[in-house]
Amino acid sequence: QVQLVESGGGLVQAGGSLRLSCAASGYTSSTFAMGWFRQAPGKEREFVAAITNSGGFSRIADSVKGRFTISRDNAKNTVWLQMNSLKPEDTAIYYCATGQSTTRLYNGDFGSWGQGTQVTVSS
Repeated sequence: QVQLVESGGGLVQAGGSLRLSCAASGYTSSTFAMGWFRQAPGKEREFVAAITNSGGFSRIADSVKGRFTISRDNAKNTVWLQMNSLKPEDTAIYYCATGQSTTRLYNGDFGSWGQGTQVTVSS
């Protein structure tokens, strides 16, 4: 059974940084592409970033491009989302998810996902 556990969220001032982690278990992590999504109160779920199963290619949403970076270490079964220059509009619950490809994740087609971690950016 695939399990994804996110961590690293918290409260940060605008301009600050956070690094989210997603620990995967129950499968060989190199099997799937991985992605991050976010959902703010009253808003639809939004794609943030995705990375191929090998880690050789990533796709970043325009809204966070240049500020967020996704990476993974298959030996550690972990995916990270480095978030810099945070803005109040980045406030949301962040979820990681598995997918068949970065394109399918970008299109909202994903398999398993975690319980999420709250990120709050104060102005």
